[in-house]
Amino acid sequence: MAGRIITVAQQKGGSGKTTLAVNLAVSLRGRGYSVALLDTDPQGSMGRWFLERLDRVGEDEALEFSTSSAWGASYESDKLKKRFDFVIIDTPPKIDSDLRPALRVANLVLVPVATSHVDLWATEGVLDLARREKCDTLIVLNRTRPNTRLALEVAEKAGELGADVAKSQIANRVAYAETLGQGLGAAEPGRNSVARAEFDALTDEVLGAI
Repeated sequence: MAGRIITVAQQKGGSGKTTLAVNLAVSLRGRGYSVALLDTDPQGSMGRWFLERLDRVGEDEALEFSTSSAWGASYESDKLKKRFDFVIIDTPPKIDSDLRPALRVANLVLVPVATSHVDLWATEGVLDLARREKCDTLIVLNRTRPNTRLALEVAEKAGELGADVAKSQIANRVAYAETLGQGLGAAEPGRNSVARAEFDALTDEVLGAI
């Protein structure tokens, strides 16, 4: 059975795409799945994370990293899904025709939205392009401040955009920034138990949606 492809896309920078992608990869790997990470973002944050991980924990043949141009995403992901259970594609923070190949091949598109109305407005372009490509999408409220009026407003408005919204929310925790720089996931054993619970719940939703 061919692997499944998850594309993480958002046109606004600072939405936490890479943090979401690598923590989801760590969570899936922790459940015994093999995962390939594909970075099409020239900024290369995912690649830096992977190199840090190699230095810290060593090689893992069931967790691989690759890069491609935006237009090469479909070709590269097609190769990777023959060898891995999941391929997670990190995309540049922009919305144009270059994003289409990464959307077109996706079994599921995750759209992280930070808790602000500006981030929510930026989401509309991604969702529109995903609809044209007939992609299943899941909005993930990221870097949230739980129990605030703004968080509730953004969650409500996100639900009005015509895409599914994950019940699980990822809070604005220092642990995510710290572990990203260390090549780790905040949800790994021995790390932040609350972050682990957040990504366990989100991973359950992703597996249910894909």
